[in-house]
Amino acid sequence: MRPFFLTLPPQKSAVAISYGSRLFLMGSCFVENIGQKLAYHKLQTTINSFGIVFHPAALENLLERIIEQRFFTINDIFYHNEQWHCFEVHSALSHSNKDIFTEQLNTILKSEYKQLKETSHIVLTFGTAWGYVHKKTNRIVANCHKIPQQTFSKQLSSVTDLNHYFKRCFDLIHQLNPTAQIITTISPVRHIKDGIIDNNTSKANLISAVHQSIKNNEKTHYYPAYELVMDCLRDYRFYKADLVHPNELAIEYIWKHFMQTWLHEPHTLQTLTRVAEVQRGLQHKPFNPKSDAHLKFKAALDKKMEQLKKEYSFITF
Repeated sequence: MRPFFLTLPPQKSAVAISYGSRLFLMGSCFVENIGQKLAYHKLQTTINSFGIVFHPAALENLLERIIEQRFFTINDIFYHNEQWHCFEVHSALSHSNKDIFTEQLNTILKSEYKQLKETSHIVLTFGTAWGYVHKKTNRIVANCHKIPQQTFSKQLSSVTDLNHYFKRCFDLIHQLNPTAQIITTISPVRHIKDGIIDNNTSKANLISAVHQSIKNNEKTHYYPAYELVMDCLRDYRFYKADLVHPNELAIEYIWKHFMQTWLHEPHTLQTLTRVAEVQRGLQHKPFNPKSDAHLKFKAALDKKMEQLKKEYSFITF
């Protein structure tokens, strides 16, 4: 009997992620979907400290700033709508006080340098090849911060340009951390504001460029998050109400596939299960908190948490 849907079997990575790994994730909002799963299961994870970044050129710029420890100054920020912003970071970090804002950015910059230097696996998720070029500086920004549209020109990055951005990202990372394994993905989130055709052109450029960039580089890898959603989950029941973002069902499907690809070692899988049991236990709402049954349940849960903390000092609940 013929199957009713396509499948993409996971290919076990030779450089698996374990509880001894340190993970560093940057890029589009899809990075946060996987990052939240990793953090929920208490792996050592740093996720988008500078906020969501969609374009590879903006990612390259941030990586360069982190690795060179080029601190933010008043010249890198601007005031708009009663907030201080920076074109290199997401608006979630914007602040009403310029000194506090600059200090926070530089605190993150120092922390990111340490994290990046010590990380074992880096996940970079690229969202779009459409960039907004700030006319005054001629640079692609990470976020427009609702500045008037005439301040920018919209530009589709070519495969050649994207290839340059990707390779520059890889070179910067390996300059600081030569042993880091880099996992690249293309975000399955469609940028419908660009139009369906332009979105597909953007994704096509990203896919073509990323495969050219990782070729013959044993420390760079491609994870098919985009293909899992576009080709294996070809149904709108796997999307949120906006028909653009994958819903929890789709994210869970990709997470299971990601686990089988990158977290496949038996001991790691056992620990993931143990952590998930504790997390579910902590979410349990008892009818009677003082009942013998609940007190026994809580004692057993406390014992599980203490054992995990004993084995992995970085785990906290």
